[in-house]
Amino acid sequence: MQPFEPVYNKNSRILILGSLPSVKSRENGFYYGHPQNRFWRMLAGVYEAEIPQTVSQKKEFLYQCNIALWDVIESCEIKGSSDSSIREVVVADIHAVLGQAPIERIFANGKTAQRLYNKYAKEKTGREIIELPSTSPANAAYSLEKLIQKWAIIRG
Repeated sequence: MQPFEPVYNKNSRILILGSLPSVKSRENGFYYGHPQNRFWRMLAGVYEAEIPQTVSQKKEFLYQCNIALWDVIESCEIKGSSDSSIREVVVADIHAVLGQAPIERIFANGKTAQRLYNKYAKEKTGREIIELPSTSPANAAYSLEKLIQKWAIIRG
């Protein structure tokens, strides 16, 4: 079900984990592809950069910022894009990234990613995850400016 490979290289120091790509992301062919998701705008704000538009620009931006990007879930049963409907979880092999990149810190894009990581992956990785507010449009409690402030922690 996970349509995307992890994005990382030998310089990736930060791993950002979501739960699972939304229907819109799958349709658009890359992580955080829903036009209302603020992930790419937030990341550009944190790094004071232009917002990447294409998949290749997004990958290059991640590489420049030493960020790895993936999801906690490899496959599951889900209704649409509703995280609350997630069942029958198969966890992604996060060790694949941790074994090939010098990841120093792991961050969760929202409570669901953190909860799933702690439930299914933490024991295997032995690594803590830091929860940050979800960039999903469903997280209306956070403005883009507030997201940028909270996510600035990823810069170290």
